[in-house]
Amino acid sequence: MKTKIFTLLCLAFIFFCNNLSSNQAPADNKIPARAATTIYSSSELYNIAIGWANAYMAANPGQKINVIRLTDPGIEATISKNDNICFVSGEFPQAGNAGPGFRLDVGREIIVPVINPENPYMKEINQQGISAESLAVSLGKPGKMRWGDLLHNNQQSPVKYYILNDGLTVSKVEGFTKANLSAGMAVKCRSGQELVAAVQKDPLAIGFCRLTDIIRPGSSEFYENICLMPIDKNSNGKLDYMEKIYGNFSDFTRGVWIGKYPNALTGQICCVGGSKPADEAEVAFLQWVLSSGQDLLPEKGYCNLVSNERLSQMDKLAGTGITIQPDREPFSTARIILLILLGVVVLSFTLELAFRRRRNKKAVADGLMPGHSKVFDENKLEIPAGLYYDRTHTWAFLEADGMVKTGIDDFLQHVTGPITSLGMKIPGSRISKGDQLCILIQNGKHLVIYAPVSGIIREHNTALSADSSMINTSPYSGGWIYRIEPTNWLREVVFLSMANKYRIWLNAEFTRLKDFLATAIKKDMPQFAPLVLQDGGALKDEVLSDLGPEIWEEFQTRFIDTSR
Repeated sequence: MKTKIFTLLCLAFIFFCNNLSSNQAPADNKIPARAATTIYSSSELYNIAIGWANAYMAANPGQKINVIRLTDPGIEATISKNDNICFVSGEFPQAGNAGPGFRLDVGREIIVPVINPENPYMKEINQQGISAESLAVSLGKPGKMRWGDLLHNNQQSPVKYYILNDGLTVSKVEGFTKANLSAGMAVKCRSGQELVAAVQKDPLAIGFCRLTDIIRPGSSEFYENICLMPIDKNSNGKLDYMEKIYGNFSDFTRGVWIGKYPNALTGQICCVGGSKPADEAEVAFLQWVLSSGQDLLPEKGYCNLVSNERLSQMDKLAGTGITIQPDREPFSTARIILLILLGVVVLSFTLELAFRRRRNKKAVADGLMPGHSKVFDENKLEIPAGLYYDRTHTWAFLEADGMVKTGIDDFLQHVTGPITSLGMKIPGSRISKGDQLCILIQNGKHLVIYAPVSGIIREHNTALSADSSMINTSPYSGGWIYRIEPTNWLREVVFLSMANKYRIWLNAEFTRLKDFLATAIKKDMPQFAPLVLQDGGALKDEVLSDLGPEIWEEFQTRFIDTSR
């Protein structure tokens, strides 16, 4: 079968090369002229929509984007038309229910309470958090607002509230606290800078503003003497482990995404329409919005989507976990014939995979594959000799031509369970050791995996787009991810391990995994404990497969990220 496929591919390539020159369109017609693309926007999002359009046209000369501002009554009629797309707030009624239509999240609104880290009650605040009910009680006592009402003690120190005087912040805070802030309970500030300055000067103050107001421009660091005030979301009088997301910008935004922060203080920016965009120019623009366009959000007061979230939204546009930039050349006769031949190859390959799966299932049923039992321990691991292994649970193999083939290890695929798709970089991308290598996706849940070596990606495994489960069934052979041209191999290889040393290290990883599961699951979600450990302390195989995105995020930050 492999010989036939290889022969067919060679014939297709020869035929394509011989006919390309005679059928190719002139260079001047390579990118056909396009009519302007029209994008609609609600009034409150017009500034960011026009900013996106202008930046996209500057980056893509020859492309034209028109943005039309709509009033609320006009939005519903626009969305109902299948060929229109519109930027609206996620709270707009049609954003969540456009019939069989289309919704793409492209940004987020986050309102935060902030305090001065020199607050004398910082220890109690970090232990208890502040609940919405406590804020409501405090705000309900104009002129007599005390920290004792927030901390449930006898502290008589006064608390002074500041709030950014814009419609979004006021409405979100009122919705969260159920208080009417128009009664003079809080000092209204004209800008985020004014509010930040006020809180920096007053250790007993609390401010409400947009998250972007407290971030230094061009960074993810908070301004000096400003920090987030932890919220006791479940109002149980303490800040539980799952609520501890306020230490830094990255942990906080991840926590917001997976629901650890009150929904009343957040909102989505959406692109909606009557149906999924089919026009190539519209799709290209929205893909840009989800990538380079995210950089424009902070200056408009909105927050970027986290990387895994952007990938899931990209999937809605492309229908695949792998993002490859398409060529923009016109189809020729040779190209059409090549596609037909490739279709035959894909069909043959699919049939062979189906046969292999059927054979493997029979082997499992007959007890011939003990490595696929439901219990996962050190004895089930496959660690081939001859490969170099990294603590990021990846491997590297130096091939005869000097290229380095990379993939994930058997430990990680056992932990995640079936991978349904992959997010991969395009050939030509440069990566450094420790940079994002790829994203493993399982039904919308994601893990970011990091590179074991530095170099230039020369090839990705296209077979994974047809069958991503190969990364589970053969992580060291058919499930490889990239071939990389290394740029610092001799220096970086000393930090990698051979099989024997790696096996010893993995024994410690089992202990670390059990500790993670014990704290992340058994403590806060005891209903999932039976899924985790078998009798005698053995791990359940594919343990993350049955768990939700919040545990995957915890595994990312506390297990994967700490291994770099």
